[in-house]
Amino acid sequence: MSDDDDNIEMDDENVLAAEYTLGLLSAEESQAFEELLSIDPGFRQRYAFWAEGFAGLTDDIAPVEPPADLKDRILAELFPDKTLSRADPLATADSEPRPSFLQRLGLFPAVAGGLLAALVVLGVVDLMIDDAPTPATYVAEVAAEDQSLVVMASYAADSATLTVDRQAGAAAAGRSLELWLIPPGDGQAPISLGVLPQETAAAIQILADLVPSLDQGTLAISDEPEGGSPGDAPTGDILATGAITAA
Repeated sequence: MSDDDDNIEMDDENVLAAEYTLGLLSAEESQAFEELLSIDPGFRQRYAFWAEGFAGLTDDIAPVEPPADLKDRILAELFPDKTLSRADPLATADSEPRPSFLQRLGLFPAVAGGLLAALVVLGVVDLMIDDAPTPATYVAEVAAEDQSLVVMASYAADSATLTVDRQAGAAAAGRSLELWLIPPGDGQAPISLGVLPQETAAAIQILADLVPSLDQGTLAISDEPEGGSPGDAPTGDILATGAITAA
């Protein structure tokens, strides 16, 4: 994350996007959030911000083989007076039922506290993560004819994540670059994958029902009003395209 990212407004939507990225939502909450991702470019942009930021936490950390009792020691340090369930190490016997995804849209203070605790745990547990790169399943070079805009994209099936790296070009002042997936076949309507952030790299979660469209599909980038297309299709010029191929 850049210095400017430290000043991001932690509203309810940003907190939920961060918790989804960390895997802290229940299965039902995750499904509800993914439905929002499929229709709301703003939520896709928030998810991309957090996915990129959390992924970068381990960039400078070499792989470490943790002691066998590290997890128990961490939990004992964080919760010395609680009896912890092996099924859910952060749950306690006297914990209250977790509010639903929609209820939590109005419970920012409680959510923010939980997120802060999760980030503290993340900073410790990151030492246990092997940062070996994930092999790509599909790749694409999304480029303008004159190479004024070049974005490299790679999709990893095991994480269902499309990683994009903008190597040249940027959005015009007051405008946004929006990424679209065009399924294979004639006459297929483009599907928005979200607005590319100002940062050159980003990670985009690909919903399961879109994965088949990656095979022999096309990625395209359009010039849109700030925040993305107001509709379900590009409204500005198509600045770059690239065929998706198997890695």
